[in-house]
Amino acid sequence: MPLQPQTLGTALDEKLTLHSALCRREAGAFQKAVQSGDDVVVACTQETRLFAELAQQTEGATSVIKFVNIRETGGWSRDAAQASPKIAALLAVAHLPDAEPVATVTYKSAGRVLIIGELDAGERAAGLLSDALDVTLFSLGTGRDGGLQERRYPVLAGQIQRLTGWLGAFELHWQRSNAIDLDLCTRCNACLAVCPEGAIGFDYQIDNALCKSHRACVKACGVAGAIDFGRAPEALSEKFDLVLDLRATPAFTQHALPQGYFRWDGQDSRTLLQLRSLVGEFEKPKFFNYKQKLCAHSRNEKTGCTACIDVCSASAISSERDRQQIVVNPNLCVGCGACTTVCPSGALTFAYPRPGEQGAKIKTLLGTYARTGGKQAALLLHSQEAGTRLLGDLGRLARLDPATHGVPARVLPLALWHTVSVGLELWLSAIAHGASQVWVLMTDEEAPQYREAVREQMEVAQAILSGLGYQGEHFRIFEARDARDLAALDAQLQMAPAQGVAQAAGFAVQADKRATLELALDHLMTQATVRSEAIALPAAGSPLGTLAINKDACTLCLSCVSACPASALQDNPERPQLKFIEKNCVQCGLCATTCPESAISLQPRLLLTPQRKEARVLNESQPYQCIRCSKPFGTLKAIESMLGKLAGHAMFQGAAAERLKMCSDCRVIDIYSADNEIKITDIR
Repeated sequence: MPLQPQTLGTALDEKLTLHSALCRREAGAFQKAVQSGDDVVVACTQETRLFAELAQQTEGATSVIKFVNIRETGGWSRDAAQASPKIAALLAVAHLPDAEPVATVTYKSAGRVLIIGELDAGERAAGLLSDALDVTLFSLGTGRDGGLQERRYPVLAGQIQRLTGWLGAFELHWQRSNAIDLDLCTRCNACLAVCPEGAIGFDYQIDNALCKSHRACVKACGVAGAIDFGRAPEALSEKFDLVLDLRATPAFTQHALPQGYFRWDGQDSRTLLQLRSLVGEFEKPKFFNYKQKLCAHSRNEKTGCTACIDVCSASAISSERDRQQIVVNPNLCVGCGACTTVCPSGALTFAYPRPGEQGAKIKTLLGTYARTGGKQAALLLHSQEAGTRLLGDLGRLARLDPATHGVPARVLPLALWHTVSVGLELWLSAIAHGASQVWVLMTDEEAPQYREAVREQMEVAQAILSGLGYQGEHFRIFEARDARDLAALDAQLQMAPAQGVAQAAGFAVQADKRATLELALDHLMTQATVRSEAIALPAAGSPLGTLAINKDACTLCLSCVSACPASALQDNPERPQLKFIEKNCVQCGLCATTCPESAISLQPRLLLTPQRKEARVLNESQPYQCIRCSKPFGTLKAIESMLGKLAGHAMFQGAAAERLKMCSDCRVIDIYSADNEIKITDIR
């Protein structure tokens, strides 16, 4: 790989020194650099551990050290000779400051572990954990070998009702209904010896299907008194820090299991090693921010958007309709960011890193690449663990196999905490900042609903760009399980560039999702080659659109205005009007759900005229005037609808029906001035 220090230094506005053996004979140069106090970027990840040890051993080393891989992702490729712009871009991103600290979520574990399974398998697992953890077994039968004669661990038995919680806070609810109390049982085996049906096994529980009620076991138990057939079933609960589940059917079925909950098939020792390490206090970032006032989930006990609940693979999000909001459990959240990607309003935002920090990386990456002479950049988003490993393996394959291309020079990899943490607004921002394409590399880490959510968002983004006249396929998901799969995608990674913008945007990604989306759309519209009035968008996943009003059905009750969380629907204090600002609409459907006349339907689209940002009248009506004082107090259609619905009601005939045509003040006056009206004071 021919590196050009002068070219790279010019792009980064600093003097660079090229080292060929920094981790070996030139290690002194590294030690001198970390004593300077300035941030140090090492353009190699292979010897990360060695460099960290060198820094620790170097007196006066105060520099922050960052690592970036330019070898497997750029140098080991058939395009290595053209990779300088990419390498400059990767180095520029490495120079950016680290993400700002965020609030943390704390777990405390004292090491009390619950093992659920057959007694023989449970005791084998307990034997491998008991020196480090406090073990309790929940027996689901004897298993093939039965339990040990020596009672080494507390044993629970019965019917499990439910298991909830997370690391340090699991709670088991079960019902104890067996005649043998395991706390009193001494495992003397007298009951097993006398039972004629063999209904008692080495789990010391009675199989009621075999028991014929001879009760010889009760007599044999004698002084211990552990067997009582008259004992009433008892509901119990107990708390644990960790759970090891040996069952074929797990307690939790979601894709992302709670931290501290493990399944074990009796083979993989890594599971037990992880369990043993989970004693103490642990922290993780609180990955999300939630603004309830922006949330489009619920209003007036009506449900609108459920996108975050539907996509969450950890079952960390639930509905709290009485408080008109969703609730995110930070202890269950695994930080995938899928909820923030599908949230149409920006009520949920990814906190670590923040949108602005992620946007700065994308802008720096694309800007440096273009400034150094790079063209038609394809941004490849991948996970920082499995995705990074696959790209490294692909580079190594390219080094050894002439048939493998490696990562092309125009493909700019960007590692994310999770591939689904970035969505529509940042993809379009990347195109506005000069990317030709945005690709997402997915591995077996992603839950199935993540793929569907990303695919839906990509269809919306592609519809926008195609509607604006940008030619080609701008968005794609690449799926790979290992480097061999990724090598098979080699031809696709070299696919023809799509049309980008003629001039890159200069805006910065905002903390507010909708604000970023608007900035990206404005720039893409400015650079568009096709100008239609509107672009139809897919119904699934679109955060943009308008409303269709059935004017014949709409009575202008304005219940939709109070339901709208985004102020897209507005009334007019001066006259009966329903106004709409299309830019604000998040297509949550709360207005349609709330409308008592079912007069509203959603129409996903992107309006390209200036009217998109202006209030326009969707419906209006003639005001209805009080028949007594002529003051307007409702709409003609609403009063006529009410009169029609109550026409046959016995309580609204004659004078009572006429009062429906009066304002509230005149209605009271008419009641008290009527000679034939029975008043409550007249009742004796």
